[in-house]
Amino acid sequence: MTPISVVIITLNEEKNIERCLLSVLDIADEIVVLDSLSTDRTKEICLKYHVRFIEQPFLGYTQQKNKALEFSKYQHVLSIDADEAISDELKTSIKKVKENWKSDGYYFNRLTNYCGKWIKHTDWYPDRKLRLFDKTKGEWTGQFIHESLTLQPNSSQSFLKGDLLHYSFPTIIHHLEVIQNFSTLSAEEKHSNGIKANWLTVIFHPTLKFFKSYFIKLGFLDGFYGFVISVMVAFDTFMKYVKLHELNRKDLS
Repeated sequence: MTPISVVIITLNEEKNIERCLLSVLDIADEIVVLDSLSTDRTKEICLKYHVRFIEQPFLGYTQQKNKALEFSKYQHVLSIDADEAISDELKTSIKKVKENWKSDGYYFNRLTNYCGKWIKHTDWYPDRKLRLFDKTKGEWTGQFIHESLTLQPNSSQSFLKGDLLHYSFPTIIHHLEVIQNFSTLSAEEKHSNGIKANWLTVIFHPTLKFFKSYFIKLGFLDGFYGFVISVMVAFDTFMKYVKLHELNRKDLS
């Protein structure tokens, strides 16, 4: 049986962390929580489940997740976010992997709950995530946001049945607040990489995003919230490129 460390980073996650912990208790041989100095009940809840709780200032998503890997005891790791949980089907798949670990990394679909509804279409599903892996074969990469797990060249990967459940946005207002923050970080990341944006970019990319999410990815089958999400992904893209355009203009001034 291959032991695994479950690693989670947190900051004021009292509304989510217990659900996350309960979903991994019977597959984890160790749970490591790296907390960015929460001021709510996150620590109290974690300690109730006897996790290894470590506190340090936030370093950025990529750096914080890589630091959490350093604290893990075992070579094989399941990395999840506090607002995620393992479905029963995915839990069964992971138990089978523990009995016979064959690949360097395992990925699976993430299913998002938006304002209380599970979204099974749009750009959001299937949202494949590589989260179960041999930490000697990979690390988190990325600059400001959109961190991703990158395995070494020629590493083997396999797909697991079952969904990673993502409890994302309880309200549309919360989603708008996140877009405002993340679009700024995304624009800064693109700007630092020398990417340019003009008014055609600002028009074309959001339009394409909506069309893809609502029509090609069948967002209309998710009803009202499928439409809302398709508009939101387009708006997020619009804000990202508008802010990038402004950064480009400042370079010329």
